[in-house]
Amino acid sequence: MEQKIAEAINEEDKRHIYEKKRILVPAITVVLILVLGIIISINSIFYKSTDDAFVEGHIIMIAPRVAGPVIKLNVEDNQLVKKGDLLLEIDPKDYEAKLKQTQAKLEETKASLVSADNEVVKTLSELEFAQNEYDRYSKMHSKGIASTQEYEASQTKLTQAQTNNNSAKAKYDEITAAVKKLEAEVELDELNLSYTKIYAPQDGKVTHKTVEEGNYIQTAQPLFAIAKDDVWVVANFKETQIANMKKGQKVKIKIDAYGNKKFNGVVDSLQMASGAKASLFPPENAVGSYVKIVQRIPVKILFTDDISDYNIIPGMSVVPTVKVK
Repeated sequence: MEQKIAEAINEEDKRHIYEKKRILVPAITVVLILVLGIIISINSIFYKSTDDAFVEGHIIMIAPRVAGPVIKLNVEDNQLVKKGDLLLEIDPKDYEAKLKQTQAKLEETKASLVSADNEVVKTLSELEFAQNEYDRYSKMHSKGIASTQEYEASQTKLTQAQTNNNSAKAKYDEITAAVKKLEAEVELDELNLSYTKIYAPQDGKVTHKTVEEGNYIQTAQPLFAIAKDDVWVVANFKETQIANMKKGQKVKIKIDAYGNKKFNGVVDSLQMASGAKASLFPPENAVGSYVKIVQRIPVKILFTDDISDYNIIPGMSVVPTVKVK
């Protein structure tokens, strides 16, 4: 009898425990969900994040300003170069010959200019003499001392002297213009000759190399690029995320290549146009088929940590988190 009573009490205790668990577990689950929701809500207010973000940097494409065969190439892929280093040489022979030819024409034209100047001086002297003769015969004719024939002859000589002088001046001006033109051509030929040597415009590493020694290259043909070590992040936040975003706010930057490691950064600036508006073909919203889409606003973020020991290069995917409050 006592055993049956004990078993009944144990069954009752188990039932009470089961009832408590059945009530307590859902209650704890609800509480945890509420706490997690509150944490997420608070986090969404104080922090803004996006996975639409990439590392950017200064990349300069190197292209020639003159055409010709490459006779010397001083760089390889991923090579570090310094500003002012000689990268590539184009065969200068054609440009040297063109410069010498133009210089010879210039010297010849300058010699003609000296001759034209002498002709102006000569005709000016003749004009002054004819003017004096005309003035003298004009006075003598008015007094009846000189004949009409002598007076008209002096007038004809004066007219001829003026014509000769004007012609000499025009010739001088024409040759002067030719000299200036040839001087400009010499300057251009000198520039073209200097363009046969291409120097590094900035420090950085060579990338996207598409040229080899011996290739014939054309003007403006992309040869390779130089990427600078200075990099930053461009994050495309939704327009609904940037209301409280401003310059100077701290950022945690997670780079996919480095797993869970986070780098420190700071908001530098917000672009003054959405990504769509700044594109090559911005959308036309007044065509009658408008569909509202949340726009993306590019935000520039600078690294505040020393990242020189890390391989962080343009194009890498990142996830920045901005503390906005």
